[in-house]
Amino acid sequence: MSKQLDYMKPLSKNIVLFLLAIVILAALFSSFRMDADKPMQVGIQTLIQKIENGEVETIAVSGDEITMTLKDGSLAKTQKESGEPLSTLLTNYGVSPQTLQTVDIRVENESSRAYLLSILLPSLIPLILLILIFWFMIRQLQGANNRALSFGQSGAKEVAQKDKPQVTFLDVAGAREAKAELLEEVDFLKNPKKFVELGAKIPKGVLLMGAPGTGKTLLARAVAGEAGVPFFHMSGSEFVEMFVGVGASRVRDLFQKAKKQAPCIVFIDEIDAVGRQRGAGLGGSHDEREQTLNQILVEMDGFAPNNGVVVMAATNRPDVLDPALLRPGRFDRQVIIDMPDIRDREEILQIHAKGKPLEKEVELRRVAERTPGFSGADLMNLLNEAAIKAARENRKTIQQIDIFDSIEKVLLGPERKSHILSEKERQITAYHEAGHSLVAHHLPHADPVHKVSIVSRGRAAGYTLKLPLEDRRLQSRAQFLDDLAVMLGGYVTEKTIFNDITTGPSDDLKKVTALARQIVTRYGMSERFGPRTFGHQEEMIFLGKELHEKKDYSEKLAEQIDEEVDRFIRDAEKIATQIIQEQRSSLEKIVERLLEKETIEREEFEALFL
Repeated sequence: MSKQLDYMKPLSKNIVLFLLAIVILAALFSSFRMDADKPMQVGIQTLIQKIENGEVETIAVSGDEITMTLKDGSLAKTQKESGEPLSTLLTNYGVSPQTLQTVDIRVENESSRAYLLSILLPSLIPLILLILIFWFMIRQLQGANNRALSFGQSGAKEVAQKDKPQVTFLDVAGAREAKAELLEEVDFLKNPKKFVELGAKIPKGVLLMGAPGTGKTLLARAVAGEAGVPFFHMSGSEFVEMFVGVGASRVRDLFQKAKKQAPCIVFIDEIDAVGRQRGAGLGGSHDEREQTLNQILVEMDGFAPNNGVVVMAATNRPDVLDPALLRPGRFDRQVIIDMPDIRDREEILQIHAKGKPLEKEVELRRVAERTPGFSGADLMNLLNEAAIKAARENRKTIQQIDIFDSIEKVLLGPERKSHILSEKERQITAYHEAGHSLVAHHLPHADPVHKVSIVSRGRAAGYTLKLPLEDRRLQSRAQFLDDLAVMLGGYVTEKTIFNDITTGPSDDLKKVTALARQIVTRYGMSERFGPRTFGHQEEMIFLGKELHEKKDYSEKLAEQIDEEVDRFIRDAEKIATQIIQEQRSSLEKIVERLLEKETIEREEFEALFL
């Protein structure tokens, strides 16, 4: 009903404006017509003279008004004394009866309605216009008051049970542990009695934590779909306004609505927008975000009981949340959603492949192998890009090559076919990428090479695609050392072959330096310093987000750290140089094939070493 009223408001406003325009036009038109048809005012003497001259065709008497129609069609009007008949007037002025016989004289009864309209209408039209304008202004003020009164109400979108989202746990691939935790929450909402009989209380809050795109919002919708209960969803940023108290008022209104529909689910997406740790403000002023957070804390576990309302929230920044949010009684359960492994990625690809015509040759397992570190959202985008590529080429089905090309597009960006390199630059790029791939092939702990290309993508003139054979949660020291050597493979090759250095390896050098410093200061993998770390990063939220590294070591130790970082980089450079010099013939084979075909796939690359 409220939606219908909201729809009718602009319609009624347009109708009022339309009617107002019609009244104004009618008034202007009627005044114009009245001025155009107004008879000529004459005196009694002129009336007598025209009668005696035979110019008058008819005379109409209405009250004290005499209107005569002349033979030329024009009108003339005069006034006589009240109560004096026309015949007496004409006799007194000496008009003979014979002259009057040539004139048609009619006596009309004066209409009181016409008389009143003739007097009142000129003054009523401006009055009506003023009333309409005043009424329109009152309506506008009432609308503003209504908006002001509803300013503190929450804009939570409710999905009722009959309109519940058609999403269940069958539509969510991977995240097995998270789904197991949430299935208990569904059981709580469906059958609360069996838990209450044992003295158990329904968990009041479930916090979904995970990287962006891992399916936190999708899991919340699946819980609502499985439980079959009303579902309120709102973003954390919708609570906070520039006016004091609005956020807290919206929190109160949201929970009042939810309690009326209990049992139900309230889902707050991106709760870190209002749930950040308190005390980070400038101080000395009213912090609207903190007041909103305080109200959320009170509503979840305050003085008044909050039964039957389960609060679900999602964030990818659990480290910045206030500790009061994470204590038992508030968010009792904290569900961590990891990035999908290879099996999960295959299941996610199968779900997103529904409705897409894939060729029989397409193997989603191979796609899953090529996409370590991809989230569910990345995989959905991957298949969507493959479908777009097939449609752009006017094909009815999606091929394996479309999906593989889309992987590189998501990782590196689209191909820059218009970015044409000179022959010299093309040769340097071929040697650079060949150096990366050659070093990676000969180091035992480096990831296998899946593809080498000198086709520009994004900001890179070429690229070497290395992917692990299986998902890894841990990185060893030997793997890090081999990665350092692989990163320096292009730099060393350019230096060895051309006896010169270009700007091409600049990004490689930046990554090498960062990784070597992490090996020393963060992972404790330096034999010189042993098992300890150096410094830690702090997030400072003051007029924006900044990361500051807090040093917990002396300047003398900082100099030794720099020396150790330099040693790791120099050792990696020696390893890469040795491989390039010993495998010069293999390097030339790779370069020759790259200059010929521009792209080498894994099977063809490995065949070069047979």
